[in-house]
Amino acid sequence: MSIVTSIEQLEALYTPAPGAASTEKVTARMTPEYRRLVEASPFAALATVGPEGIDCSPRGDQPGFVRIHDDQTLMMPDRRGNNRIDSLRNIVRDPRCAFLFLLPGSGTTFRANGRAHLSIDPALLESFAVEGKAPRSVIVMAIDELYFQCARAIVRSELWNPAKHLDPKSLPTPGEILASMTNNEVGGQSYDRAWPERAKATMW
Repeated sequence: MSIVTSIEQLEALYTPAPGAASTEKVTARMTPEYRRLVEASPFAALATVGPEGIDCSPRGDQPGFVRIHDDQTLMMPDRRGNNRIDSLRNIVRDPRCAFLFLLPGSGTTFRANGRAHLSIDPALLESFAVEGKAPRSVIVMAIDELYFQCARAIVRSELWNPAKHLDPKSLPTPGEILASMTNNEVGGQSYDRAWPERAKATMW
């Protein structure tokens, strides 16, 4: 097996060097154009790193759910989930994190890299409340760099093409996965039947 073992070897594989369109798009401060992307996005992947390794977690809400506090600060509410808090554990121990924003119907994705902390300031939490329910914490990112990503990944994957959408019935359900992994002690059909109402009652 041939393995890349040096930066020089890697860079020799990827020539020519990045052009201006790949480098000039990077900034450490929010721009008016980048603001529009963040405010339009209902989904972001949150990447963090900790002593156990890396983690990438899906985060979604109404468009603009990541708040632009100022041109060097982003805020993401931590909505209800399963309380594993893998990403939050990482942030407490290592502030490095990244957001990857998706925009339904658009080939453009948007990346934010920076350092974060968790705020539990009561007034801040309340400002993110939905249906009277505030998040337990807010991820506050100090921006290091921002840039858009070209559309190749979205185009290749045909992510937004309805003709390419999968039939959910062709995939294993969460209940089936859990049942298989626990010898039917957790999950199963009852888990799947209860999920829609459970999700509705615990969305915020």
